[in-house]
Amino acid sequence: MAGILTDVLDNAEDWARLGDGRKANLGHLYQWSGYFQWTRSFAILADQAPRRSNGITMRNTKLAFVSAILLMAAFSGASSAQDRVFNWLPANDESVRLDPANYHTGRTYRPNTPGANNHVDIKAEKPVTIFMTPADDWNQALQHPEAISRLRQVCLREHVVETTYVCELPVEPMTLVIRDERYSPESADHAVFSGLGLVLDPNNRVERAVGVGITGIEAVVAGRESAKRQFKAPNDVHIQYYRWDCVENCVQPEFQWTWQVKEKYQLTSFLKVYAGFTPDHDAAQVSIKIKSPVPMVVAMLPSDIAIQLHAKPELFETALEKNPCQQRGIQSMEFQCSFNQGDGPQSLIVVPEDTSRVPHKKAEIEMQFVKCIANCQMLESKR
Repeated sequence: MAGILTDVLDNAEDWARLGDGRKANLGHLYQWSGYFQWTRSFAILADQAPRRSNGITMRNTKLAFVSAILLMAAFSGASSAQDRVFNWLPANDESVRLDPANYHTGRTYRPNTPGANNHVDIKAEKPVTIFMTPADDWNQALQHPEAISRLRQVCLREHVVETTYVCELPVEPMTLVIRDERYSPESADHAVFSGLGLVLDPNNRVERAVGVGITGIEAVVAGRESAKRQFKAPNDVHIQYYRWDCVENCVQPEFQWTWQVKEKYQLTSFLKVYAGFTPDHDAAQVSIKIKSPVPMVVAMLPSDIAIQLHAKPELFETALEKNPCQQRGIQSMEFQCSFNQGDGPQSLIVVPEDTSRVPHKKAEIEMQFVKCIANCQMLESKR
């Protein structure tokens, strides 16, 4: 389930400065900020196999959507007992000091799917207004303060002193903005913009310290902001960001489709037995595909029984009688079966239905099975 990789940056300039390779390698946004990206919790599929279903797939059947759903179901038995549990966890935080009518530029979120949301705790000494706005629009407004009154305000919350702020974000970069609601005479002089607040944490890697008014913005751009800003009526605001992350069963077994048989063989009247596999977890999936010029019998049998059929072919029908993983009279088909660890070693058997008239032609046979390739000790702990 690979999603679009993204990161949280504090303004559009930071994002633009990154090269394409760096952008491609950034971590999921929810790992760094309060951004939630819906995450499936079944065990990890480490390698993608060709399209398959959990039932019979006839040669000319094209059910891609149904097959995709059933492929996920193939792994549910191995993972349902220890599904990952996710919750909001504290991420970084910051303390900001605002004068009347000051703004603060919070985090910029870059959702890549509809329905994504953030989760932020905000506590202020005096009432503030909170909203999300398009990141590009906000950066333009910082350069042209007269545009601030025309900003699109998403998830507007007014008169806030303490809240958990949650906003369902549109699919575009959105910046969190906090404004001190108190009146300031300077706001009338600068199109209702009297400057930005000051981040109080000196160890914060992102400098948001800005002087008062337009000259303060210019000072930041030039790197000349004052280290000793004097506040007229300070309003201290604490912002706690959260990330959506795994809290239980975070380490999961990883599974992979593995080829066991893939060949064309000369048809014969004799039973052909392939060494199969030993399931290493319950509900282990096997996928078998056959293409033959004549009707065939294809089945998975316990290995000890399959070996006996060479010496005692009269037991063939008896062995198949109650066997759930078999197909008879087929020429072109793909089907799947599942096995539990307690079923023990299994072997694949193939033979023409009519052994009295076997053409001098070849049949194609393929078999894959799902095996654990990493964190397999988690399977032992489940048992």
